[in-house]
Amino acid sequence: MRNVIKVSALALSLVAAAASAQGVRTEKNISLELANQIAAAAVAACSANGYAVGATVVDRAGVVRAVQRADNAGPHTLASSQQKAWTSASTKSNTLAMMEGAQKNPGAANLVYLPGFLLLGGGVPVKVGNDTIGAIGVGGAPGGHLDEACAVAALDKVKDQLK
Repeated sequence: MRNVIKVSALALSLVAAAASAQGVRTEKNISLELANQIAAAAVAACSANGYAVGATVVDRAGVVRAVQRADNAGPHTLASSQQKAWTSASTKSNTLAMMEGAQKNPGAANLVYLPGFLLLGGGVPVKVGNDTIGAIGVGGAPGGHLDEACAVAALDKVKDQLK
């Protein structure tokens, strides 16, 4: 009888531990230091090509972590970079690919009506393996494909930290 009580108590404690573990999640997220490095690298990459841009890095929830604006970048670059970063983080996708998809699919074209959503190139998710830990948005180069190239260049500079 005593062994039955011990086994029952052990089983109950295992069930309780499993139930509480299912209610708590551990998620990876971008640090402030890494966000600042990515934003600065994106602005530098675009500046090297003669483009004055704004760059915004958001965390996995789309909350702004870092912002950089090049000298002579227009004020609109901040809003566009933030919206591109938020759109990319929330969809875990490149905004250039989303824009191209929306142009081909009339149903997806309605995404432009979501508040804060911006279907222009320049938003790229920041990933560690399959986990999206944030996103970068770049705005101000003469074309979304160029904004995206600067974002990708910035992520390439920090790729060793994204493991």
